Amino acid sequence: MSTAIKGNWNYPTTIWAGPGRLAELPAACLRTGIKNPLIVTDAGLLDNPMIATARSLVGGGLFGNVKGNPSSSHVEEGLAVFRAGHHDGVVAMGGGAALDTGKVIAFMSGQSRALWDFEDIGDWWTRADPAGIAPIVAIPTTAGTGSEVGRAGVILNVTTHQKKIIFHPKMLPQVVILDPELTVGLPRAVTAATGIDAFVHCFEAFCAPGFHPLADGIALEGMRLVAIYLPRACANGKDLEARAQMLAAASMGATAFQKGLGGVHALAHPVGSWFDTHHGLTNAVILPYVMAYNRHAIEDKCALISRALGLPNPGYEALFAWVLALRRELGIPHTLAEIGVSIEQAHVIGAEAAIDPSAGGNPIPVDAAALERIFRGAVLGQMPAAA
Repeated sequence: MSTAIKGNWNYPTTIWAGPGRLAELPAACLRTGIKNPLIVTDAGLLDNPMIATARSLVGGGLFGNVKGNPSSSHVEEGLAVFRAGHHDGVVAMGGGAALDTGKVIAFMSGQSRALWDFEDIGDWWTRADPAGIAPIVAIPTTAGTGSEVGRAGVILNVTTHQKKIIFHPKMLPQVVILDPELTVGLPRAVTAATGIDAFVHCFEAFCAPGFHPLADGIALEGMRLVAIYLPRACANGKDLEARAQMLAAASMGATAFQKGLGGVHALAHPVGSWFDTHHGLTNAVILPYVMAYNRHAIEDKCALISRALGLPNPGYEALFAWVLALRRELGIPHTLAEIGVSIEQAHVIGAEAAIDPSAGGNPIPVDAAALERIFRGAVLGQMPAAA
């Protein structure tokens, strides 16, 4: 086994990275004080051998009724299983949906207030009882969201069709296992969509306003890793080095976006809520449309990014062309219409995108009208004029 893709990291939390490290799950539970874990996973992974392996290692219970855009009903159902089984911690194992749901179940396990009382607004997180938050071990099986190193979970409010961010510092998993062997079976299309999601996290964080050199450095290197290793992972799903580097890039993206996100995510959240689209794929489709709108504010940043990627004639146009070419190479659709999104909800999407927390990180201030224009362009395949 190559030692070049193995390491122990402690930023932003303890991360055990490398092939075969799922075997260290008992040590992770011991480190976090979990004796009777609830394994939370995606519905599509319930019969996967990796879940059986995890259960054989640590026992505990299993909750796997998590769909692509997790809602409060998934959290409530998982909480009932957690409490009925007298579990004392969560092993969140799967894609971003499973990780977010598992983290929120652990967070809510000892709270007396309603879920929406902890939305990421102001200091609402201080309403929580820290002693009522169960410990979490996170094991991603896709390389995209980076939820394993995040302190929040995105949960759909089905009543309002809005995705809400539930936040608390103690939702950060205490141990993360990045085992590339768990991502080997990921289909090419999912590898591509989640991989570009990681790139978008890094890109939006790097372009977000504000002074955060740590986030900027992580974001820049994350984009470089995606540029090198995502095509490799898509071409050969058994390429462990590519899979390991993509897991690293995904964690880096979520670490970097503590600085902020932007218009891509502001739009992707309501699109996912209304049309039940895959989050990573939605981001991948929307990215160039937001880039075009933000052009005048991000040209200097794009020059730095394109130099890091080794592109000729570094600048906005070089990076924009590279993004379009990467999407074509990986089979990402060019329009939202191709993934089942219609123009009918344009006004609603624009309005909800404008109040999404991600909108505040856009390099150019955006309102509902601007976001609606970008959305319409992404549905119809028409690049918006630069602001």
